[in-house]
Amino acid sequence: MHAVLQYSYGDDYLESRELYRAAHLALAWAAVERGDLVLGGAVGTGPYEGLIVFTGENALELASEFASADPYVTSGLVTSWTVRPWTTVVGVDAATPVRP
Repeated sequence: MHAVLQYSYGDDYLESRELYRAAHLALAWAAVERGDLVLGGAVGTGPYEGLIVFTGENALELASEFASADPYVTSGLVTSWTVRPWTTVVGVDAATPVRP
């Protein structure tokens, strides 16, 4: 199973993130090392959004727990966030591959 964590950032995101970026990235890389986080990063050219993809049987819970602990969220850089299941069907890492 995959889950997508989507962040919306405030207008001053680029100016404000430096204070929290190292802790945010440490949290993210720790999740990668555990095998929970697949990809993450900013989307767009501003205003930015963030997308972080989680994997595993409990991917929805992992994504919610990540957001609750993320310094970007706890400091207010993230103005809102959502976690949604992502039904992956194509690709080498698809959770439920469907072939023609």
